[in-house]
Amino acid sequence: MVQASRPLQDDGLDADEDDAGAIDAPQDAAEQRSGLVAADWHGQRLDRWLVQLAPEFSRNHLQSLIERGCVLVQGAPAKNAAVKLRSGQQIDVELLPTEESRAFRAEALPLNIVYEDEHLMVLNKVPGMVVHPAAGNWSGTVMNGLLAHHPAAATLPRAGIVHRLDKDTSGLMVVGKRLESVTALVRMIAAREVHREYLALAHGRVPDLLEIDAPLRRDPATRIKMAVLSGGKPSRTDVHLLGFAEHISAVRCVLHSGRTHQIRVHLAHKGHPLLADALYGGAQALGLQRQALHAARLSFAHPISGEALQFDAPMPQDLASAWALGGFASPQW
Repeated sequence: MVQASRPLQDDGLDADEDDAGAIDAPQDAAEQRSGLVAADWHGQRLDRWLVQLAPEFSRNHLQSLIERGCVLVQGAPAKNAAVKLRSGQQIDVELLPTEESRAFRAEALPLNIVYEDEHLMVLNKVPGMVVHPAAGNWSGTVMNGLLAHHPAAATLPRAGIVHRLDKDTSGLMVVGKRLESVTALVRMIAAREVHREYLALAHGRVPDLLEIDAPLRRDPATRIKMAVLSGGKPSRTDVHLLGFAEHISAVRCVLHSGRTHQIRVHLAHKGHPLLADALYGGAQALGLQRQALHAARLSFAHPISGEALQFDAPMPQDLASAWALGGFASPQW
């Protein structure tokens, strides 16, 4: 067994087991495109005319180009998207790529790599770092860092990312470096062969052992949230009490499935939201500004060699300080 339990540096949605297609290549070049306003477009809005000039782009993106000064009407920047056109006007457009198309680019980022070989790597993600580019976070993600560290990641589904951590959740995650290992890891996660344990601080007195078996799916009322609802995907979390003081429980959570926000939703459903988890009703306490959740242990058989691997990551400074401030002893595995 390879054991990695030394202190780890802090440079560098819960688990999501879906895989995806290959990463698109960056599209950085801006194209210049021009046209004359035909008579049948006289009096029409500028943004509507742009859609027929560049139908491959969304109207929203074209409107953003107008706001950025990339659209000239008769040589002068257009004032807004609602400008009414006149027949015969010359329109020049600098078609900048969308943020989405620019997202999958290599960025030299400080990834804290705990373990790496030719098939996979294990990272210790810092809180506040997004794993996969999405609206509002098109750069500075784990994926961007992987593309710089390992250029061949551009040929892999999600750059080799086989499960994710929420932006404000810290800790361990495994990434495949070859298609063979990515495929094997996805299958292992689906078969519950990757063991994951988290440390957390929750409001209220959690029972000594709380076994939560409750289906999860997206909350129909608030799409950014998950909820315990019939018809959801089967989900199970075992919660072990490590300590209790001043209406706060220190817990160790063992995942038996890996749904989005699973631990956060399960504990909130039982009346024990995580500290500082505003999305699920957890008030701030002990100085924490983000949800009190850390992926502390990861163990699995190497997908190629079969060797048993286990990795432990100590809590980052903010959670460690809150843990100590609450009077809880250092977790013992």
